[in-house]
Amino acid sequence: MATYPRRGRRHPLAAIALLLIGLFASGGAYALFTGTATAADTVPPAAQVENGKALFAANCASCHGLSAEGTAAGPSLVGVGALAVEFQVGTGRMPMAGSGPQAEKKPVQFAQDEIDAMAAWVATLAPGPGLPDNRFLSGGNESNGAELFRVNCAMCHNVAGAGGALTEGKFAPNLHDIDPVHIYAAMVTGPQNMPVFSDMNITPEEKRDIIAYLKWMDENGSVGGLDLGALGPVSEGLFVWIFALGGLVAITIWLTAKSN
Repeated sequence: MATYPRRGRRHPLAAIALLLIGLFASGGAYALFTGTATAADTVPPAAQVENGKALFAANCASCHGLSAEGTAAGPSLVGVGALAVEFQVGTGRMPMAGSGPQAEKKPVQFAQDEIDAMAAWVATLAPGPGLPDNRFLSGGNESNGAELFRVNCAMCHNVAGAGGALTEGKFAPNLHDIDPVHIYAAMVTGPQNMPVFSDMNITPEEKRDIIAYLKWMDENGSVGGLDLGALGPVSEGLFVWIFALGGLVAITIWLTAKSN
């Protein structure tokens, strides 16, 4: 009678161990290939972090709390990352001049090193989006960026990036002469009414293409002549009614008066 070697019995936890190994492996691969394209993580100097904490306490804590935990007057900033601070403070939207439907862009209140310090401190509170690698802020395919912009952004910002009105007194700002870092930051952090475009929605390379398209528009004027604010039928119709028809009425009156 033939005999077969006895096989060891599989441990009851072997399946769970294999599952965990597979999850860690797939998660690591996903993070490696699809993670947000930011500069390499570096530990900010302790002095910079302390300076940022002091600046935050003096200028932001009244609304966001001493530990950025949020209050009734302002949301929590734990986990927003350095990129959100760069956008909000670097565009002058924060600190807000007063409560309103949304924070408006205004002159920046801080020097860049102070903004960097506050961003460094906020980044230590919890993981969040960091500043992008410079290679994602230049170059890019303007044609692909134009298509991506029309599909994802034009419904609020207008196809020419001129901005537009939203509900409840809010608005989508115009996108002319915007720092590329702030364009990238808006797509990643989704400030105020703007949705967050993760790398699963718009890849870092596609974000670079959108930035390239917006900078192309800054450098090239309207190919159709006077753009009338690029607001479309509203401004064009107003121009026709006031100036074109008004001119025809004026010519008619002049001709009638001359004949008399």
